[in-house]
Amino acid sequence: MFVLDRMGDNTQRFTGKVEAYERYRQRYPAKEVLALLREWCGLQPEWLVADVGAGTGMLAEVFLENGNRVIAIEPNEEMREACARLSGPRLEVVDATAEATGLADASVEMVAAGRAFHWFDTEKALAEFRRVLKPGGWVALVSVGRAYVQTEQALAFERLLAEFGTDHTYSRSTYRVHDKLEELFGELRKAEIAGEQRLDWETLVGFAQSISAVPQVGTEEYAVFEAELRKHFEAYARGGVLTMPTTCWVSVGRW
Repeated sequence: MFVLDRMGDNTQRFTGKVEAYERYRQRYPAKEVLALLREWCGLQPEWLVADVGAGTGMLAEVFLENGNRVIAIEPNEEMREACARLSGPRLEVVDATAEATGLADASVEMVAAGRAFHWFDTEKALAEFRRVLKPGGWVALVSVGRAYVQTEQALAFERLLAEFGTDHTYSRSTYRVHDKLEELFGELRKAEIAGEQRLDWETLVGFAQSISAVPQVGTEEYAVFEAELRKHFEAYARGGVLTMPTTCWVSVGRW
């Protein structure tokens, strides 16, 4: 089985970044995602969904829109508090991890993970998913972020993060787990949904502050980073707007 080495406690990577994350991160294209999950998995509103590494609840919102009951598993206190603000009788927010959800055996029809799966201990998390899924249940991995394109602006932004961020090389390396999904599931389906973010200076700064590899606001390192980010914006923005291509990756698998 393909397993990435982990560094440190990834559950705390977004502490101090939750406000920016909640406000500036791109939401999932719910209509398109739900259409794929209904087609591929037969997703029904009656299903109980475990959203693992739920963060502020952006993926949970997609399933709530579909009428599902959702158990949001989130170990980071600040993220969990933000997720709990979604409220509603069909959402339960739980302090637990992907590797130890605390859910009962064979209790959910679908385990979902958004922009978090690459932070999990792959082997332990998948063993836990197998345990809590009902027979024939599905794992849905849905992630949205910067597209892997070779434009001058996109490459320059990655260089900026690598040079003035904290551990960008490690952060990006964790994404390789998504390239190895065929090794992790017996049955797998994948799709990509193209999109974009149009960011003025304020929203670009907020988006950057939500990235785990960007230094914490208020530090000397962050001041240097923001100065370089300003140069990037001035070089690539048109009419006061920086356009950033994005992709929503949707993968579903089962054993």
